[in-house]
Amino acid sequence: MRVNTIAGVSESRAERKERTRRALLDGTLDLMADRSFSGVSLREVARAADIVPTAFYRHFASLEELGVVLVEQSMRVLRQMLRDARRTPGTRTASESLQILVRHVRTHPAQFRFLTRERYGGVREIRRAIETEMRVFVSELTVDLARVPALAEWSNEDLEAAADLIVATGAATVAELLEIDRPGSPRESDVVAKAEKQMRLILLGMSAWDPNRHA
Repeated sequence: MRVNTIAGVSESRAERKERTRRALLDGTLDLMADRSFSGVSLREVARAADIVPTAFYRHFASLEELGVVLVEQSMRVLRQMLRDARRTPGTRTASESLQILVRHVRTHPAQFRFLTRERYGGVREIRRAIETEMRVFVSELTVDLARVPALAEWSNEDLEAAADLIVATGAATVAELLEIDRPGSPRESDVVAKAEKQMRLILLGMSAWDPNRHA
């Protein structure tokens, strides 16, 4: 009975710690709605999670560490987007892929805003974490492209170049979507139409690329 009681207390503490950790992460995203990460103070983050500032260090060694964890968690949204696009590999159109992107941006605006703003922000650890995750994202898309029969003869270098172009176009589109206050507005339609045209141009260039000629 005593062991069970101790186990129960331990589990309860673990749950409370996880809730506080989650509150710190979510509170930081909320504070960044109109400013960059470098403009957020530890005291504000602690207040948002309803803890005293010294208690922050029970969960993270520094604000920078919290920021890196936010990067990792936010990138999971991008990976989910990629998984959604993988469901019918090689057959999904540019329009369908962009609709997936728009849906994820509208569902998780805080995470996308954080990644977009901090990719070139003032906190070095966060910039590096985002760039590392983006390279992984490009690598995963490169692997997906390698599975497309029409690209079977492409070198990994060519596949990675194409993946990098696609990701760069997606990142630029996300930045524009985040500037739109009214989802579904004509302005959003214009942004999506422009991105679709860019994607079609990339795909057209890929279809005309001769890997043997440019080896």
